[in-house]
Amino acid sequence: MSVPRLPLVVTADPDLLDDLLRLAAAGGTEVVVAADPVEARPRYAAAPLVVIGADQASACLRARLPRRSRVVVVGRRAWPPGAAEAIAELRPVEICLLPDGEPWLVDRFADGPGRPLGRILAVIGGTGGAGASILAGGLAVTAVSAGHRTLLVDADPLGGGLDLLLGWERIDGLRWPALAGGGGRVDPPTLLRALPHRGDLVLLSFARDEAPVVPGDAMAATLDAGRRGRDVIITDLPRQLDEAAVLALQSADRAVLIVPAELRATAGAARIAQTIRFHRDELSVVVRGPAPGKLKARDIAAALRLPLAGALRPEPAMCQAVERGAPPASTGKGPLAELCRRLIRDLMRERRAVA
Repeated sequence: MSVPRLPLVVTADPDLLDDLLRLAAAGGTEVVVAADPVEARPRYAAAPLVVIGADQASACLRARLPRRSRVVVVGRRAWPPGAAEAIAELRPVEICLLPDGEPWLVDRFADGPGRPLGRILAVIGGTGGAGASILAGGLAVTAVSAGHRTLLVDADPLGGGLDLLLGWERIDGLRWPALAGGGGRVDPPTLLRALPHRGDLVLLSFARDEAPVVPGDAMAATLDAGRRGRDVIITDLPRQLDEAAVLALQSADRAVLIVPAELRATAGAARIAQTIRFHRDELSVVVRGPAPGKLKARDIAAALRLPLAGALRPEPAMCQAVERGAPPASTGKGPLAELCRRLIRDLMRERRAVA
């Protein structure tokens, strides 16, 4: 039986540590304690929650720990010198001053190891028109069909819009601009209820009449809500990584690059893969046919030095159905549906392994 992952507390302040241990116990969890970011680094990415003491905020900034959701910086009564400036650079993070913030922090600890967190799968196109949105939509539809509560996040400002892909453009609910104005601190169940949804699928996409901008704070709040309230979170990310996309990429449990089976597309995807690798180690590739030059999927994966997650054959009937408003993979048949089932199955197998 695997041991549950515990929240990580990073502080060398004995008085603050006493407070945090007391609040964690009130939230029904134990914690792992690290005195500084060097000691914290091996556990930082996998912890369900990271609580950084104000005494270590500047040190964590200098250590360039990877961005992730569910990070709280905690102080006692007032921020020590330099902490406020470090917090501004560490964003997006949540902040909490004790003793006023004690009830809120107890609730955060209570969300820790008691239940498995949702799993995030990021999808990135290796080139324009690679089919990232189709794959992301298919993954979300497939996850719901498999019985998983799912959040689909459209984070590509220049994409065609996942609401259009699903035929949801007329469904009421919050879009990115409304969430961006909320300051980044929201109640996760309230957020999920406010987004467009049908059954167990929830969508966050862009509005048509406002600038397509995704602030990092809004992305952090969204990923946190997804982790706490959904089983699966699918993010459709842009090739040009902004702050929000980097956060989503670094928070993902798995990331998939989709590449057309063409020489020039592969060359372009190599640059995208290099950028992604700067932010995370794990990355696999899906190769989409047809291959005009008879390139094999395994050869493209080898050229990119990435493990092959799967290959997709052309599906004219599915593409025609999408044009008529049917979500991708909604029939459960064809290469896309088959690949999506395997990717979701692997993702959730990993969830059970770490729960």
